[in-house]
Amino acid sequence: MLLIKLRPIILASSIMRKKSEFTTVERAIQTIDGFQKVYNTLKQQTILRGQSQSTLENYIRQIALISLEFNKLPEDLSEDDINGYLTALALSPKSPSRSSFKHAIYGLRYYYRHIGQTKRAINLPSLKKEAKLPVILNREELRRLFKAPTLLKHRIALAFIYSGGLRSQEASNMKISDIDTSTSSVQALYEKPFTSVRANTRKIVLYHCLISLQRD
Repeated sequence: MLLIKLRPIILASSIMRKKSEFTTVERAIQTIDGFQKVYNTLKQQTILRGQSQSTLENYIRQIALISLEFNKLPEDLSEDDINGYLTALALSPKSPSRSSFKHAIYGLRYYYRHIGQTKRAINLPSLKKEAKLPVILNREELRRLFKAPTLLKHRIALAFIYSGGLRSQEASNMKISDIDTSTSSVQALYEKPFTSVRANTRKIVLYHCLISLQRD
């Protein structure tokens, strides 16, 4: 009898979560009129375009945040509202490397183009790519790096990846047949995951010492 009485209480508590337990997107769906349709439409578009789930999550979260800030959908916001919000986001110390600012720009641009407001998408601030210099290791650092693996095959693989400048996916896709010992080169295959972009290949020249180790 006690179990029967407790069952509806347990069921209700599992469904009726506290407001603080809801995600940003869930809160937007519950409080912003029309946001459920926005979410469903954008989810459908990312699937049809072959885009990743992380792309949808980044975009829809930023759209949800700005919608919750003004309690309305982005198409109902004025230019002053958008610019003020983005300015505050760019200056926020809680946005490392301006990542939230960038995702907000990309998300709004994607959303405005989707609903046919291309002009508003173009008027959004442009993002400049940050020029970053690669980290160059000295000889002693390289020596320690290549000695770190205990197995010889792992050392060869690490030296192979580093000397050829291989991407992580290129390394994971590598086959023995891709290595051409006659020209001391390797054919690297790269395919961007979760997209419809066609795979690209490039030829990488290898050091002779790596070729000799590979033969051994």
